[in-house]
Amino acid sequence: MSEQFLYFLQQMFNGVTLGSTYALIAIGYTMVYGIIGMINFAHGEVYMIGSYVSFMIIAALMMLGIDTGWLLVVAGFVGAIVIASAYGWSIERVAYRPVRNSKRLIALISAIGMSIFLQNYVSLTEGSRDVALPSLFNGQWVVGHSENFSASITTMQAVIWIVTFLAMLALTIFIRYSRMGRACRACAEDLKMASLLGINTDRVIALTFVIGAAMAAVAGVLLGQFYGVINPYIGFMAGMKAFTAAVLVGLAAFRGR
Repeated sequence: MSEQFLYFLQQMFNGVTLGSTYALIAIGYTMVYGIIGMINFAHGEVYMIGSYVSFMIIAALMMLGIDTGWLLVVAGFVGAIVIASAYGWSIERVAYRPVRNSKRLIALISAIGMSIFLQNYVSLTEGSRDVALPSLFNGQWVVGHSENFSASITTMQAVIWIVTFLAMLALTIFIRYSRMGRACRACAEDLKMASLLGINTDRVIALTFVIGAAMAAVAGVLLGQFYGVINPYIGFMAGMKAFTAAVLVGLAAFRGR
């Protein structure tokens, strides 16, 4: 293989890895905007909190002598999803539900205020410096090599691809075939009509925040392991990149029949 092709291949692997995790974060933007027409600018901070929760759980288990990589990651996923989902529900109740029927600017200010609060809360409780995460997956597979360059897939990249695929598949099945999933789609089509038909729209809206937060937590665990370092401000940049992706796809893309 030529060196140029190997370089392209490596960058493609890296791009798919990052794009997969940003897609998980972007789901939260599209679901919330698709149902209530508001942008959750505190969503990136939920991703950041998921990273911190997984780090604390993994570090605690390693201090207890547990060093099995897969077990640590699964525990990190479970803890991050539970805590981030609770934060997602709280954000909806505190920052969005009271201003849902107000002007859009008020909701925007509320969301930005929540984002700043969460950043500073984590900074005060955990410190503002970078935190190094233990590396749990160190292997790699060489796809091709030349005299001066080789393209490879790391074990962490493979884990990211598999987990992202499974998370997307689970969400698709839930939205298409479950009762609450159909309620979400109905609210996305017409929130007022869904309410008139007896759907508990407040419950559906809260559920969308919880689902989006859970997906962001998964991305937080994955990207935390991929980069190997976290800080209280990683949510802003990741959130902006995911928001850009959501805009390109269509913020109101959460529709279905």
